[in-house]
Amino acid sequence: MTQIPWLDPEVIDFPSPKMALDNPNGLLAAGGDLSVQRLLQAYRQGIFPWYEKGQPILWWSPSPRAVLMPDQLHTSRSLRKTLRQGAFTVTADTVFREVMTACADTRQLSPHQDTGTWITAEMIKAYCELHRRGIAHSIEAWQGDRLVGGLYGLALGKVFFGESMFSRVSNASKVAFVHLVQQLSQWGYQVIDCQVSSQHLTSLGVQEIPRAHFQTLLIDYIKDSDIKNCQTYSPWELTLEQM
Repeated sequence: MTQIPWLDPEVIDFPSPKMALDNPNGLLAAGGDLSVQRLLQAYRQGIFPWYEKGQPILWWSPSPRAVLMPDQLHTSRSLRKTLRQGAFTVTADTVFREVMTACADTRQLSPHQDTGTWITAEMIKAYCELHRRGIAHSIEAWQGDRLVGGLYGLALGKVFFGESMFSRVSNASKVAFVHLVQQLSQWGYQVIDCQVSSQHLTSLGVQEIPRAHFQTLLIDYIKDSDIKNCQTYSPWELTLEQM
């Protein structure tokens, strides 16, 4: 049985993601903390935290990795119809904490766990700090003044790391995702990390690639300067090009 490395709380270095090859779903390490420095070190290596309340922090680097290249976004005929109808107003970075809380409240299950939500109070606090520093961002779908869907993730270099999404009405999260992809494409982003594939993501054009390929993309599209000079954005409304 493979022993999972335990992280030194005083050291932010991680084992090589290659060490996760023989572990189910890419479990790489346990322990450590959710400091900004450790999270940035993790994400730039394709590692992310995923655990339940009462567990130690667990760090993952799955293979294959689910990714979307922005120019490969697929929108079904029904989704394009929904987008043209303009049933939703889509904004960015207006209610980051609410989006995270909504993702937790829908009790979306991790593929690595059987029950519960992995978006703990500790995770919300950590990612809200990343948001304050201009690293984590949210996309929100509204009907009137009601938040009905959205997603959040991290932006580093030319890579967006998607974390979670939620819908309270049909297609709300997909509409938010399409708006995000189009905006990222306009800004020159090259990769959207979706971590683990699902039928929902596959329908949008997400594909699976080997971990080694994903690591190469991270080296190509995230530089040291991207980590040091994260840009903050004021809340804004996203508009969609004609579909």
